[in-house]
Amino acid sequence: MTDSFKGLFAVHSAVLIFGLTALFSKLITLSALEITLLRSIFAVIIIFALFLWKRQSLFLTSFKDYRIAILLGILLALHWVTYFHAMQVSSIAVGVIALYTFPVITVFLEPLFHGEQPHIKDIVSAIVVLFGIYLLVPEFSFNNETTQGILWGVLSALLFSLRNIVQGHYFKGYSAKHSLFYQTLVTFVVLLPFSFQIVPDVTLIQWGQLLVLGIFFTALPHTLFAFSLLKLKAKTVSLIACVQVVYATIFAAIFLNEWAQISTVVGGLIVVSAAMYESYTTGRKS
Repeated sequence: MTDSFKGLFAVHSAVLIFGLTALFSKLITLSALEITLLRSIFAVIIIFALFLWKRQSLFLTSFKDYRIAILLGILLALHWVTYFHAMQVSSIAVGVIALYTFPVITVFLEPLFHGEQPHIKDIVSAIVVLFGIYLLVPEFSFNNETTQGILWGVLSALLFSLRNIVQGHYFKGYSAKHSLFYQTLVTFVVLLPFSFQIVPDVTLIQWGQLLVLGIFFTALPHTLFAFSLLKLKAKTVSLIACVQVVYATIFAAIFLNEWAQISTVVGGLIVVSAAMYESYTTGRKS
């Protein structure tokens, strides 16, 4: 099994789980900041336990790497908060759609880190993805909730893109477990001063939801996603991950009765086609 195939399998698995993760923004009746703080607790614990079980070292090799880990953690924390907030102020479909402008951002930012020029096929794929996302958005007005969700989602996309590129370029020598452990730990430390007072008021049901979110919908998919970034370029992972738009929209319709319009279906098909094309060409090269 080649590295490219492993990376493709990991990112496709992660994206499917991410599609379900979006539902928790509506299912857990807490703010985006509070959900992010509390989900990070369980993620840190489970990954730390995994290190103990395998008797692996948690330490990084240089002080510079710790600084990079802190930066990655801050970017991840801000990405999570803005992403969940986007879905809470609008809808899951709008929040996820806005987030998936990040492949376009990545395609144009990543070459700056590698000293390369964007490839024509990547630019075309990014344009197709952007057009598909445009069709998914029913209207654009600064006075409605849809616009608010888009703005928060695009900000989250920028943060997510930067985090993926920095991780793929400067943190590539570490395992996915190392990457996620430090990022979730930094997320917890950064957000704790802003929302620690909510902990005594969290109900037993909410703790159960957060436990599931932290372990099965945070630690697992983010580890898979981080692993894929070790095997593939960030722009490839970003474009493949667009399938999450369709997954999240379908899951929101099934479980939350948030049904998509015809334009959403058409736009989703376009996004999936572009993502699958990028996945196919990458796999064929390997």
